[in-house]
This record gives sequence, structure tokens and C-alpha cells, in this order.
Amino acid sequence: MKGLSTTHGTYTGEFKVSVIEYMHNTGASIRKTAAHFNIPSYRTVSQWERIYYEQGKETLFKEQRGRRSKMGTKCTRKPKTNIETNEDPLAEVQRLRMENEYLKKLNALIQKRERPEKPIK
Repeated sequence: MKGLSTTHGTYTGEFKVSVIEYMHNTGASIRKTAAHFNIPSYRTVSQWERIYYEQGKETLFKEQRGRRSKMGTKCTRKPKTNIETNEDPLAEVQRLRMENEYLKKLNALIQKRERPEKPIK
């Protein structure tokens, strides 16, 4: 009956490793192992087994619940540039505006040529 209860608990790394080694030494199924150690969910044992084989048994000793902290990553912001000291961005903006206007006028002329003239009634 204790194995069927729905209590949540935290388990130590030694306990997790002993559960996985017991399961492999005895050949017991995941569900039988969970019931033997009074673990409410067999999926917990399945996750421990996956971690044991994919990442090693040392990983079972680490606490892995919750989201990862973003405190370690630093956001690097670009320093604000003074517009008066940087004339290159201003010149580039002006050049791009002129190019945009030129292309708009060219497009309008091409459309005007391709448009068939309507007869006047």
C-alpha cells in the first residue's frame, strides 16, 4: 500500500543510484522496482535510468528540478553612440533614403510606360 501512495519526496543521489543498480542486478521491471522502493511513480525510476545511461551516475547526485538560472549569462548591450561624433551612420541613412526615392521614381516610370493608354471618349 505504501508504494501506491501519491506522496512527493526528494531523493538523494545515493538512493537513486542504488535503485537503478538494484533494478539491473535483479532484472526487475521498472514498475516492480518502484513498488519495492515505495516510489509513487514508475516514471521517476524511468527518468533516473535514462539519466544514468545518457549522462552518467554522477548526474543523479545533482539537483535538476526547475528552470535554469539566467543570472550567469550577462547581457551585453551596445553602448550608446553620440550622433554628432559618428557622421558615417548619418551619411549612410541619407544615402539609403536617396536610393529608396530613386527606386520609387524608377518604378513609377516603368509602370507608366507599361500601362496601356485609354482612349478618350
